[in-house]
Amino acid sequence: MPKETQQLFDSKAFLATLTSRPGVYRMLDEEGTVIYVGKARNLKKRVTSYFRASGLASRTMAMVSKIRSIEVAVTGSETEALLLEQNLIKTLRPAYNIQLRDDKSYPYILLTDKDKYPRLSFYRGSRKRKGRFFGPYPSAHATRETLQVLQKVFSVRQCQDSYFRNRSRPCLQYQIERCTGPCVNLISPEDYRQDVHYSTLFLQGKSDALTRDLTNNMEEAATRQEYERAAQIRNQIIDLRRIQQQQFVTNQGSDADVLAASIQATYHCVHAVYIRGGRIIGSKSFFPRFKLATDESALLSAFVAQSYLSEDKAANIPAEIIVSQSIEGKDELEAALAYVAQRKIKLATRVRGHRAKWLEMAGTNASEALQGFISNKQNIHQRFQQLQDMLKLDAIPNRIECFDISHTSGEGTVASCVVFDAGGAVKSDYRRFNIEDITPGDDYAAMSQALNLRFTRLARGEAKIPDVLLIDGGKGQLSQAREVLEEFQLPEIQLLGIAKGISRRAGQETLFLLKSGRFKEISLVTESPALHLLQQVRDEAHRFAITGHRQRRSKKRKQSTLEQIPGLGPKRRKELLRYFGGRQEIVKASEAEIAKVTGISKKLAENIYAYLHNA
Repeated sequence: MPKETQQLFDSKAFLATLTSRPGVYRMLDEEGTVIYVGKARNLKKRVTSYFRASGLASRTMAMVSKIRSIEVAVTGSETEALLLEQNLIKTLRPAYNIQLRDDKSYPYILLTDKDKYPRLSFYRGSRKRKGRFFGPYPSAHATRETLQVLQKVFSVRQCQDSYFRNRSRPCLQYQIERCTGPCVNLISPEDYRQDVHYSTLFLQGKSDALTRDLTNNMEEAATRQEYERAAQIRNQIIDLRRIQQQQFVTNQGSDADVLAASIQATYHCVHAVYIRGGRIIGSKSFFPRFKLATDESALLSAFVAQSYLSEDKAANIPAEIIVSQSIEGKDELEAALAYVAQRKIKLATRVRGHRAKWLEMAGTNASEALQGFISNKQNIHQRFQQLQDMLKLDAIPNRIECFDISHTSGEGTVASCVVFDAGGAVKSDYRRFNIEDITPGDDYAAMSQALNLRFTRLARGEAKIPDVLLIDGGKGQLSQAREVLEEFQLPEIQLLGIAKGISRRAGQETLFLLKSGRFKEISLVTESPALHLLQQVRDEAHRFAITGHRQRRSKKRKQSTLEQIPGLGPKRRKELLRYFGGRQEIVKASEAEIAKVTGISKKLAENIYAYLHNA
């Protein structure tokens, strides 16, 4: 051990009086800052191991060299020591302990089962509210995907109660067959309750029972010669089977979290696969900072302790946690988990069958995620983390969509939509929209039309729901976006605007954040990684919009005026030009003369004359 440590911290004198009882120790540096918190069944033996003459890892030696004092807290058992250790780590956040970002709460799906026409909705917060809760889900993204599946297959309403009560005619969701119109009594309460029952079975993971019920109902409907109803149920069965084929589904309806770790050099990854009701509902990669991690076992032990050992997460602990490596102190950790959850929790390592497939999948994802993180992806990940902090989101956003408008004095207006996730640009999800039937140069109307087109496709299940919707523009464009989100019942999407400042220079943009129904102006320093991310996404949307606009403008200017007349196809254009000899002669002709051309009716002649003289 370094001489400086021997001089500034007398380890021999300290260890001579240290108790052998279980407890927690805190190591402090010369400024009195806690740099490490640990727990031990035997404090004397554990702390002594840090000051042995050889056998310490270089990272541990670096930490020991900074120790100037050690404080201990004796506990009644190792389980109490483990719980106290995790509370201190979360409070003090020592530099040498594992560092995890702590989500405030987990999202649920809420069913208002006491209503005449119950509603399914995304919910985060206290579970004291009346209704039935399903979850928790690992992320908002996983929750929304489940809701999207339910809306597509069973058509149970997801609109706000205030919106539902004030409808006088069916909304867009009914038109695209994602709702059965209970707001205007287009479905009986009995039939609607049947759809709610099916949704409940799906959320409980009872896929086999659900399929049996649907099959029986389909056969009964066919027997009664209600063939249209039987066909609808058949389509539901087909959709369910497609969903089941996408993941490992068991008949046990079990809940489990599957954790696998991967370490390369100083980088660490834990990949979690979340199983609820025997169905994979999502997964997530974590990249904790843990300077003292020597192997995957130590990483998993620290991860499990910090991720689950707190009272606010007690309800979220599944009955089984499956890990890829054996964990030191497994029995004590199980006891601590059971104490927090007030029920038995199993930590499993050696598993078979479908659980082995889950573990294999988690291990593969952990390795792949870490490789991506190391190969320059960590830079983007850090930018997303900074964006999460700036927007004060509960979790790192998985998907950002940015919209921009491009035109030349109102001509050839094109809107662009670009998509970014933690891996960078997702170019396969880019979209362009040709804007029609608006006042030339009206950017607000163009933005509204583009967003309506995009979210109509999204409502049909043709696109993924973004976590952050970024608009290139100020409060006017943001107001249009807010109206569209309200119309499509998507209040959980974070709305953000980025507008050029007075100087119109990069780094001096003005940001507008929608919070509690109001637009709040945010200023970021030029060096902010979050600002760099938003600039990158905005610039890409701008580039994509300009490219689309130039292509559309070029194509339009190469077209003949005759090509733009509705109902006038290539054959009739050819007959017109052959009859009159050229465009100028057609313009000079009357409606009666145009109608003499072969294939041109009187009505079409009127349209041609009106278009040429009003253009």
